Amino acid sequence: MERRYSFTCERDLAERIEALAREYDLTTQEVLQQLVTVGLEEIQTDE
Repeated sequence: MERRYSFTCERDLAERIEALAREYDLTTQEVLQQLVTVGLEEIQTDE
């Protein structure tokens, strides 16, 4: 089951996310999903 989350970030971080989306022709939603997934995988490999 999918869940929806939201968060607020500083303008510079939002601009970096939007730049990634443009660079890879993705939506900001897709970029955020990938960033969360990669971050979680990184934490799991550190354990």
